[in-house]
Order: sequence, then C-alpha cells, then structure tokens
Amino acid sequence: MPYVNTKTILDKANKEFYAIPALNINNLEFLQAIIEAGIEERSPIIVETSEGAIKYAGNGDIQRGARFFVEMVRGYADSLDIPVALHLDHGKTFSVIMATITAGYGSVMIDASEFPFEKNLSETRKIVEIAHSVGISVEAELGKLVGIEDNVNVKEEDAVLVDPEEAERFVKESGVDFLAPAIGTSHGAFKFKGKAELDFDRLRAVKDSTGIPLVLHGASSVPNDIVELAEKFGADFKGAKGVPEDILKQTVDFGINKVNTDTDLRMAFIAGLRETLAEKPSEFDPRKYFKKPKEYVKDLIKQRMRTLGCSGKA
Repeated sequence: MPYVNTKTILDKANKEFYAIPALNINNLEFLQAIIEAGIEERSPIIVETSEGAIKYAGNGDIQRGARFFVEMVRGYADSLDIPVALHLDHGKTFSVIMATITAGYGSVMIDASEFPFEKNLSETRKIVEIAHSVGISVEAELGKLVGIEDNVNVKEEDAVLVDPEEAERFVKESGVDFLAPAIGTSHGAFKFKGKAELDFDRLRAVKDSTGIPLVLHGASSVPNDIVELAEKFGADFKGAKGVPEDILKQTVDFGINKVNTDTDLRMAFIAGLRETLAEKPSEFDPRKYFKKPKEYVKDLIKQRMRTLGCSGKA
C-alpha cells in the first residue's frame, strides 16, 4: 500500500474505535523495528519525527533532514501492503513545519499550546490553511502538558487541562484534523509522583464536542521489565514512571485514536544496547550491537499495537 496521509489512517480508527501508536524514530533501526512490528501485527503505521530528529538527520539542515525522512519512510512504505504515514511531532518552528510540508509529510503538528487560546487558534489556522492547500493534515494541542519535549520545559504549575467548550470552538474555527487535549499526562519517563490519574470525563466531553480523532501525548508506559533490564546493565532510571497499559487501553474507550510513543522506545533500545555491550565486549561491528535493541523496540511496539486495538486493522 502506498505512503498515505495520516488522516486516512486516523479517520478509520475514529470510525472503528481503536487507536494507533505514533512512533518516534531516532535512527534507521527504530524505523526497521516499526515496520517489522506493523507487518507482523497487520497494523497501520504512523512514524513521527521531532524537530530535533529532523535537525539531527540533516546534520543541521532542516530541509535535508525532512527530505531524508520522507524518502526513507516512503521507500519502505511503497513496498508494503499496510498503510504507512509520516508525521511531524510538536512542530513549534515555522521553518521546520514548512520544511516538512514541502518535503511531503503526511501530517504536521503545530504546537502553539504555550500561547493563550486566541493566539494558539490563529497560529493553528495559519498552518491548517497552508497544509490543507497541498493535501496535508494537521494536528494541534490544547492545554499544556508538564515535562520536557525537545528541551522545552513546562513546569507543573504552568500545566493547564483542556476546556471542552474551548476545544469545540477551536476545532470548528481552526479546521484542524486531529487534536491533542491535555488531560493529565506529561512528557518524559518521570510522569507521576503518585498514582497515574487522567481526566476521563474531560476526555469524553472533548470527544463528544469535536467528533474528530484525538491524540494522547505523554503516553509512554515505562515498562518495569525494560527499566530493570537497563538498570541491570548500568542505566539509572530510578523513579521512572509512566502510564500503565490498562489506562492506555481505557483512553481508547473514551475517544483517543493516536497515542504518541517515544520514551518507551528509547528506553527499550538503550536496555538492549547496554545488554549487548556488556555481553559482547570484543564485538566491533556496530550493526551487531543494534540487533538486540531493535528486537526489544519491535516487541514493545507489537504489545502497544495490541493494547490499542490496531493489530489486524491494516
């Protein structure tokens, strides 16, 4: 199946009441793990890149980095029989958003959530007009999540949960295709001081008022087995805590259709890499060092696909 617009994947998920994990990539092995997981689970795939990943891939040149990701993801997608989309995660810089639009991403996120409502709305509307003119869909965020996203820190006292009435107006006036409402999650591996608690009533109200695909950010689950394995081989992830799988599954019941996943993938990769480095000190082929990390990332993705209900939906 050819490389597709992200809206194609999410509209189907919205209609059939399941979610897709949107998976951030950091290198080739991450993409290979994502593709293999999608094939084995017969799941649609949404690949995400952050602004930082684009700059890294282009060695500082955002145009080159955006083209690189499109060519790489499209190169895999066009040889598969499952739908694959490429999405810009947390686009805050106009030049980066434009680079991904001109390169041919399937969707972009305009994240103006740090601004007051009216400013967020006007900035989002501007990107929607540009992206829709060339057939690219748009995600926006309403409310704020605590934590760190691409080195931008949002403090806990600054976090604001989404207002369902504002969400309804925001969607109607911006024309956005999918929305990430702040309902109590946070970015990174250290999400909660106590029990994970999300505002499901607020989520349900946003879904009822907008009807569009909704996105859960700050949704990494930080599996205990991955943390323990990484720490066995020298990592220091003490205090890491995420959103439990059962709660992720529950968010789908309340209207989530896209679940962003980044921290979990990084932690799984690092756990596998540390294990391999410790067990094979004489190895000097870097490709062999990446074999186990890739398998751990793939296994985590497959489990996430089953949790969210998208296995068998390709």
